[in-house]
Amino acid sequence: MTLSMYQASVPVLLHGLSAFEAILDKAAAHAEAKKIDPSVFIQARLAPDMFPFARQLQIATDMAKGGVARLAGVDPVRMEDNETTFDELKARLAKTREIIGGFTAEQIDGSEDRDISLQAGPNVLNFKGQGYLTLFVLPNVYFHLTTAYAILRHNGVDLSKRDFLGGV
Repeated sequence: MTLSMYQASVPVLLHGLSAFEAILDKAAAHAEAKKIDPSVFIQARLAPDMFPFARQLQIATDMAKGGVARLAGVDPVRMEDNETTFDELKARLAKTREIIGGFTAEQIDGSEDRDISLQAGPNVLNFKGQGYLTLFVLPNVYFHLTTAYAILRHNGVDLSKRDFLGGV
C-alpha cells in the first residue's frame, strides 16, 4: 500500500499540533506551580538571534495550515501573529487544527506534481507538491515545534520525548 499525500500531511500535522497543545498545558502548569510569570516562557529564546517561543509556534502553525492549503490548491487562511499567552497560543493551535482538519483526502491526494510557488522574503520558492510537503513543510513544522519544545525544556518545564511524540 502506498502512502497518499493526504495521509502524509493532514494526520501527521494534526498529531504534532495536538501533542503541542498538551505541552502548552504542562508549561502553563509549571509556570503556575513555580510562580513564574508565563510571559517569561512566551518570550524566551534559545539564542539572542532566534525567534522567541510564541513566534516559533506561530511559524509552525502558519507552515502547517499554509502547506495543506497550497497542496489543496487554495489560498491559506491568514492569522494575526499577536498571541501573548498560553491560552491564546492554544487557541491558535486549535484553530490551525480545525483548518487543517477541514481538508479532505480528495482535495490533497494527487497533489504530488502540483506546481507550488511562494514568496520567502525577496525570493520566490518553486516546488512540486511532493517535494514541497516532504522537503519544506514537514521539516519546517518540526523545526519550529522542536525549537519551541527546547525553549520550554531549557527553562525547566518537565517534558519528555513522549510529550513531543504525543504518546505514540
